Amino acid sequence: QVQLVESGGGLVQSGGSLTLSCASSGFTFGTYHLRWFRQAPGRERGRVAHISSSGGMKNYADSVKGRFTISRDNAKSTVYLQMNSPKPEDTAVYYCNALAARGIQQYWGQGIQVAVSS
Repeated sequence: QVQLVESGGGLVQSGGSLTLSCASSGFTFGTYHLRWFRQAPGRERGRVAHISSSGGMKNYADSVKGRFTISRDNAKSTVYLQMNSPKPEDTAVYYCNALAARGIQQYWGQGIQVAVSS
């Protein structure tokens, strides 16, 4: 059974820091690209960050570039999103996503709320 379980969300002050984790099981983690998406109320879900299956390539949405860092630990089957200097506009439900490096299979976590206070 495939599972992606996010943790580490909650309330953070603007300018602080927060690290989200997504622990995975039930699939071959090292053969999947990992992504973080977010969805704010009334808005579409959008991709925040991407890390390749090898970890050698990362890219970010312009709105978080320079503030957020995605990383992965294949030994722990876990992907992280370090959020530095968050802003109120980063408030959203954050989802982790696994996309097969070869093929179209993908899996989603259940989402976790992040709220940034000003």
